[in-house]
Amino acid sequence: MTRSIIKGALAGVALAALAWAAPALAQESPHKAAVFAAAEALQPKVVAWRRDIHQHPELGNREVRTSGLVAEHLRALGYEVRTGVAHTGVVATLKGGKPGGVVALRADMDALPVEEKTGLPFASEVVGEYNGQPTPVMHACGHDAHVAILMGAAEVLAGMREEIAGTVVLVFQPAEEGPPPGEEGGAAMMIAQGALENPKPGAIFGLHVSPGDVGAIVYRSGPMMAAADSYEIRIKGKQTHGARPWDGVDLASLSAEIVQAFNQIASRQLDVARSPTVITVAVIQSGVRHNIIPEDMMMAGTLRTFDPDMRKATIEKMQAAVDSIVARYGAKGELTMGGATPVVSNDPDLARAMAPTLATAAVGQPETETALITGAEDFAEFQAVVPGLFYRLGVGYPAGTNHSPFFTIDEAALEVGVRAQVLTALDYLDRVATRPAD
Repeated sequence: MTRSIIKGALAGVALAALAWAAPALAQESPHKAAVFAAAEALQPKVVAWRRDIHQHPELGNREVRTSGLVAEHLRALGYEVRTGVAHTGVVATLKGGKPGGVVALRADMDALPVEEKTGLPFASEVVGEYNGQPTPVMHACGHDAHVAILMGAAEVLAGMREEIAGTVVLVFQPAEEGPPPGEEGGAAMMIAQGALENPKPGAIFGLHVSPGDVGAIVYRSGPMMAAADSYEIRIKGKQTHGARPWDGVDLASLSAEIVQAFNQIASRQLDVARSPTVITVAVIQSGVRHNIIPEDMMMAGTLRTFDPDMRKATIEKMQAAVDSIVARYGAKGELTMGGATPVVSNDPDLARAMAPTLATAAVGQPETETALITGAEDFAEFQAVVPGLFYRLGVGYPAGTNHSPFFTIDEAALEVGVRAQVLTALDYLDRVATRPAD
């Protein structure tokens, strides 16, 4: 069954199940005092976990040390723990003291092939391997914070076990940034291996740290983050001397025309008022010497879309541009699209129901109509199976962006993340327990 079919089949069920939540309550979470106190007391441990994980980053499908740290912590708290899900993933279950529904909380664990330049005393000096090449490794996207936050939330929830009206499932996911070439991984693989089964949650919540006011929470109902397709173009021309380009195929000029064509597609051939679309060429590899025009070239990049019809039309236009340009130069070429990450789309009823909870947890009033984000997140895979709500947590760093070698966070935001994760779980389960019978 395809993702779209699954999502369509579940849509009616999700709306019916969450109809009770339509009028969001105005009051703060009833668990506020206990959760705030527990999160504050736990903050030094969460900071220590974050720094330890930051100093020992691991690439996707290689999160062995990180997942071991997580599993040991959860077992000590009394969770039922499954390891080795999608290579290194951890799924843990905590049954509360009262009967009720099931809710899931998710954190991603992988780092990036980036050389850290923060100068922090706990900066990474790890060197890993990516695509067969040695590479520095850094938590340049904040997943170290995500893991530490959910470890902290796990401890708070364990301490409130008798008050929990149902069951909490914690999902620690590998390879959110994508598995290594030639491997499977990430959220889709965790789902295929039963991460959302036995028990199946009625909702899933996740967060992502990002530059912004410390402790601020931003999200939106419906589509929030883009679908992402990777692509690769393999081109074969004719090698010749750099002084005689007419005797071969000038692949540098050919690649420049493809870049310009892709830019022109996004800005002039698509209705930019309808939905954002971004085509990026991020890799151009060819040649070994300054005076040799090479025979082979590889180009690669990413396509970001929010609308399925525009995605289809864009890919068709990209294919036509590559075919036309390659043919005109007398070369051969092929455009191959990689696997797509779907749009992160927050369930409207869930977003409305949990608005008071996130307002309780946040510093300041949450922004609930944030602009569309052209970054992607495979949390969308979980949302295709159960209703989900994904939000961003401000961590300072106003001049920067995720994936930068200088990326860092204000650790005061960790405490806010812990209380947001705990409160969304508790309040959701309370609402399930008190909703009217069908």
